[in-house]
Amino acid sequence: MKQKSKKPANSTKSVPYRSRDGKISKRPDPKKDKKDNPPPKRGIKAGTRAGRILAEQRDAPGDSRPEKHQTSALKIRMTLFGIHACEAAVMNPTRAMQAIYCTDATENMAYEWVGRARKLGIKRPDPVLLEKQTFDRALPKGTVHQGVGIDAAQLSEVFLSDIINTTIHKKKSVIVLLDQVTDPHNLGAVMRSACAFGADAIIVQSKYAPELNGIVAKTACGAVESLAVVYETNLSRSIETLQEQGYFALALDERGQETINQTSKFDKTLLVLGAEGPGLRPLIREKCDVLVKLPTSGAFSSLNVSNAAAVALYAVVT
Repeated sequence: MKQKSKKPANSTKSVPYRSRDGKISKRPDPKKDKKDNPPPKRGIKAGTRAGRILAEQRDAPGDSRPEKHQTSALKIRMTLFGIHACEAAVMNPTRAMQAIYCTDATENMAYEWVGRARKLGIKRPDPVLLEKQTFDRALPKGTVHQGVGIDAAQLSEVFLSDIINTTIHKKKSVIVLLDQVTDPHNLGAVMRSACAFGADAIIVQSKYAPELNGIVAKTACGAVESLAVVYETNLSRSIETLQEQGYFALALDERGQETINQTSKFDKTLLVLGAEGPGLRPLIREKCDVLVKLPTSGAFSSLNVSNAAAVALYAVVT
């Protein structure tokens, strides 16, 4: 009895195929078709400015795979987010960045930033338009990014000696020192107030203070780009160094005998604040020249460190 021959597994490639118009041809190979006509990458919309940039680069001679934009579409990294933080970073010539991301709502704004920066001679990449869902997935859940993000390098480190050299010839100067302030939102809010009132720098402890990440930058509303932040190992030694340079260390503490508006004014002031709750450590408090308090009343005798910093800075500079 004859056995039936089995069809080879790849017989579909050689069997004639009749299409709808009656023509006979080889059956299409789905693997080859997928290779020759790959599906579009998700994340960047076609028909937009970013999409046209990708299309032009894809059709250009030579390497048809624009590494920067294709990598951004597949692996997105955002170190900064938020409108004010990103605008300040784009306009900061000392800030290097690899990519700028936007959504439909912020595309025109992002291109306007890049245009202004380029007119000033600052090199900036073209913004890449992302779907909102892609944007949300690139950041931790719940992040309020406002539809703008940047893959940017860290700012150059600043040292206490740099601040001293900058302020040595200034008649008036204010520096803020934060002890045990570990919350990034508080650091960002203090930076915003310090920048608004003309402070020259903020000093924090390198062991416990948050780094200048996206949360700090967004809360600071752009102050990260213009206000120096010094990370010091020993804050008490930093106080001594600045006192030798003519700074008067004014510590905000509930134990103060007088309010900040009652104390004397000084040309160079080091404003020292502690976190809400633990406050200033004893050694830091002892190194300061005078302890003052805010003139609060009612049920609340203390303020959040960022609010206290804003009030104290206003009292010091006016």
